[in-house]
Amino acid sequence: MNRRFIFFLLLTIISTSSFAQQIRRFNPDSIRTIVIDSAVNIRSHHLNAQDFIDAVLADTSFYKAFQNMKRYDFIAENRIYTYNKKNKVDGRIYRKIRHSNIDGKHKMDFLARQDTGNVYKSNGKYQLYTVEMFDYIFMNAYNTDFVKGPALPGSGGKNEGYKDKLKTLIFAPGHKVRGIPFVSGKTEIFSRDMRGYYFYQFARGKYLDSIPVYRFRVVRKPSEGDNDVVVKEMTTIFDMRNFQILGRYVDLKYHNWIFSFDVQMNIELNKVNGELLPVKITYQGNWDVPFHKVERASFLIVHKAYKRETP
Repeated sequence: MNRRFIFFLLLTIISTSSFAQQIRRFNPDSIRTIVIDSAVNIRSHHLNAQDFIDAVLADTSFYKAFQNMKRYDFIAENRIYTYNKKNKVDGRIYRKIRHSNIDGKHKMDFLARQDTGNVYKSNGKYQLYTVEMFDYIFMNAYNTDFVKGPALPGSGGKNEGYKDKLKTLIFAPGHKVRGIPFVSGKTEIFSRDMRGYYFYQFARGKYLDSIPVYRFRVVRKPSEGDNDVVVKEMTTIFDMRNFQILGRYVDLKYHNWIFSFDVQMNIELNKVNGELLPVKITYQGNWDVPFHKVERASFLIVHKAYKRETP
């Protein structure tokens, strides 16, 4: 696989956990959306761990939620921060954008934009691949086909394109993703070989102050080493009323002599006109590969003011 493609994949293996504990980093996410009420007696709700696992593996709602955006006008506020070796902010990017799709063509109107610090190279490109991939995936700046096509999940073939690998990593965690050295099999956390590395935890709570939800956490056992697993935690938020998935948080970490990454990502959805749509995406992470400086970045994306486009 092309080295650059691998870099992009590692970037989006959906933030710093141990690193963030060692050095306090600015966190752009100050929006609290879920409050946990209590532990859940799963038997009293006629549920077990396998019910949640099956729902996670079969879910296509995240991918479809991004597809649904094509039918809406909405406002996106994007805040991106990059960091130097001392973990101090050295670059800031702010965008407030009105997105629309007119006659099938995507359009962006910048309502506000501001860049400060060390953001661009001399050739005008972003300093960090992290920011470039953020642009590619979430701003749709290049009118890519990232959110087109049939729904996942799918582990894909050996020769699937790197975009499909990205889609699996972001929208279908828990599936095996071929083509990423040393990592591929370790993303399949519900397989027979990987289940013994994890605890399952359940809780009940409220999402956005009103929606009753279950929280299903898959957490690495403390006795397991960092390189025995890649997924340290995967938390999924289920609507208690219909078992739809409304949120997903993933914490991944890996280190070897070739590369390392320490990444957290959170995606949250909400219903508009009966359709699930993304409302908040956060990322915080580091990655280090040969011949490139260590990349440290965080971002917060908030989507609001969804309005269904008229046919």
